[in-house]
Amino acid sequence: MLSRPYRKPAMAFLLLACAPALLGTASPNLNWGQRILNAHNSERANLRVPPLRWDPDLVAPAQQWANYLARTGKFEHSPDPAGQTPTGENLWAGTKGYYDYEDMVGLWVAEKKDYKPGVFPNNSRSGNLENVGHYTQLIWRDTHAVGCALAKGAQEDFLVCRYSQAGNVLGQRPV
Repeated sequence: MLSRPYRKPAMAFLLLACAPALLGTASPNLNWGQRILNAHNSERANLRVPPLRWDPDLVAPAQQWANYLARTGKFEHSPDPAGQTPTGENLWAGTKGYYDYEDMVGLWVAEKKDYKPGVFPNNSRSGNLENVGHYTQLIWRDTHAVGCALAKGAQEDFLVCRYSQAGNVLGQRPV
């Protein structure tokens, strides 16, 4: 914290104000959903994959599952709803109140280090699909929408993101 008033030069202020839009990063002033969407779309832009749009219809089931995880302390994928088109799903859990939204999505993006292009499920350099499955869903070319929800458990925060159209389809290429 500065002990005296500080005035930013006008040009520096303009650049700082535009930086999130230019760089695909988030401003603390953006709502949490926009920040999560920006984190997804930043990585998709790096691969020249069309951006995702936020879908409120995906948020409600994501919230229900996030609440379940927070209430039970379990960390497991939701069952596919009977009679409905399956959606993709990424889960994240971490120390309550410690991580920001970009860090949460960043954990999935970090799987990029083990990713190799090719036909799914042969996209992991290690041969273990679990090392890249979140990343491939995040970048999946045929996925066009995402909706996410947060819930606080006793010791952990839980993030659930649902994707439509689901990715990680056997025999297809992510990008």
